[in-house]
Amino acid sequence: MSNQLPIGVFDSGVGGLTVASAIKAELPNETITYFGDTARCPYGDKTPEQVLEYSTEICDFLVQRGVKMLVVACNTATAVALPTLQQRYHVPVLGVVRPGARAAVRATETMRIGVIGTAVTVKSGVYERAIKSLLPKAEVYSLACPEFVPLVERGETSGKHVERIVQERLLPLQKRDIDTLILGCTHYPHLESVIQRAVGDHVRLISSAYETAREVKAVLSDQAWTADRTEPAVDQYFTSGDGVRMEQALQKWMRAWADDAFVIHVGMESLTCSL
Repeated sequence: MSNQLPIGVFDSGVGGLTVASAIKAELPNETITYFGDTARCPYGDKTPEQVLEYSTEICDFLVQRGVKMLVVACNTATAVALPTLQQRYHVPVLGVVRPGARAAVRATETMRIGVIGTAVTVKSGVYERAIKSLLPKAEVYSLACPEFVPLVERGETSGKHVERIVQERLLPLQKRDIDTLILGCTHYPHLESVIQRAVGDHVRLISSAYETAREVKAVLSDQAWTADRTEPAVDQYFTSGDGVRMEQALQKWMRAWADDAFVIHVGMESLTCSL
């Protein structure tokens, strides 16, 4: 395995850029090959069978292009497909659920933890299982927030309309007296300030992006696969949908890497997209 190969990252849309950005911050010499399945986003209203099919198609595509690791930067895909993907490929496959659960367990003082995510993620119970495996006495309150991903995909992350939707959706959690809230979807950090106002400053928000990036670093270091390039790398961003929207998202949410070279690709013949 060449340590110069890129890290493959995929999400149902642009939300996984939070994970890609965290990886770049933790490992600036690494190259990212990112796939945002914006044409089929959101995954939260798909069946588990569809999510598994899409995840496998995308990971096949990334592995065929040559990556040294796969990061499932989508909570829904992690909840549904991670075990299958880990068995299918010869490269390490990491998800975002366990890193987020670990961070929440470290943060909580009252052992009352909230989780927000897509309907599929919440229904799977994957966060509750991960949290209770680390902290059996924890009380976990999960809430599906299906409106949030479409907001982020449209670039709507602030304003009175967004504030109202977030406030109304999170009302049930305000009654649970939680002290920690896991943003159980990689799109949700783009709404972080709005979510914080809705739940109150006393609640600590947990984004799995940073914890996942640390796990990526640990695995690459353990395998001696960390890149040691001296010249700027060219990151590759693929989207099954609108290339303009992907470019706008990169400019907005990965400004720290504005000086880095990147290429955006729209559509892939080797990937069948059911629109």
